[in-house]
Amino acid sequence: MKDKFYQYIQNLQDQICKGLEDIDGVAKFREDIWERPEGGGGRTRVIENGQVFEKGGVNISAVHGKLPEAMQKMFNVGEADFFACGLSLVIHPKNPMVPTVHANWRYFEMYDDKGKVINSWFGGGQDLTPYYLFEEDAIHFHQTCKTACDKHNPDFYPKYKKQCDDYFWNAHRNEARGVGGLFFDYCKESDEMKMEDWFNFVTEVGNSFLEAYLPIVTKRKDLPFTPEQRTWQEIRRGRYVEFNLVHDKGTLFGLKTNGRIESILMSLPPHVQWHYDHHPEIGSEEEKVLKVLEKPIDWI
Repeated sequence: MKDKFYQYIQNLQDQICKGLEDIDGVAKFREDIWERPEGGGGRTRVIENGQVFEKGGVNISAVHGKLPEAMQKMFNVGEADFFACGLSLVIHPKNPMVPTVHANWRYFEMYDDKGKVINSWFGGGQDLTPYYLFEEDAIHFHQTCKTACDKHNPDFYPKYKKQCDDYFWNAHRNEARGVGGLFFDYCKESDEMKMEDWFNFVTEVGNSFLEAYLPIVTKRKDLPFTPEQRTWQEIRRGRYVEFNLVHDKGTLFGLKTNGRIESILMSLPPHVQWHYDHHPEIGSEEEKVLKVLEKPIDWI
């Protein structure tokens, strides 16, 4: 399963990077191949200063070795060996009318001292963070997520949408990071779902990503915007940074386990602002976004 999934994310990385390069029309991804001293490595791809995308990363990694102490505590286990692989992406567009997007799909195995798999699971999801709200974009993104889920289980979309709303919540601000999507973790073998079934589900979601995001980019990338709207985008990006550094488990895990720092922090946007006690004008499009982030919305 680990070889099969790693092969899948390598191919998916190629597909997603090509789709994003094609729509940008100017910038190309820079690739870095890196190795982890404790075992494994990855392929980081970053796009910067494009016509459409200001900064973005589409990274894959496959790491293995002794389970770090921080992970032993997280999983409540003693010493063990592990393997983990996944694809993680964050795309920050230039135009504030185009939303930021994040996605991640991953697989994990744990072994006993004889090398036998004693635990394994899938995780992942995708979510959208708009700076200006176009309701049809949120509906399109969620409908694409639901269509992918419904092919496997009609309960998946409402369950994983709620988990996304709960997870991407900036608790110290008491607001959502964006308009959500899907979030699932610890998807383990059960009577209803074998690991092969989980593989089919997770890859279905991964394959739906470009369909969920690119039509929105196409529709919004050439819309006019003002310097004030650009400032608002950068203020809201600050909330994105806060979430990633304060709450995001993947970022914190990477920082605590000697991960590759450039790959971990590629999710951070290049231009961000923090204004003291900033409040948008009452009745403005900016305030409309904040109202939507106060509590989760059923977009479908």
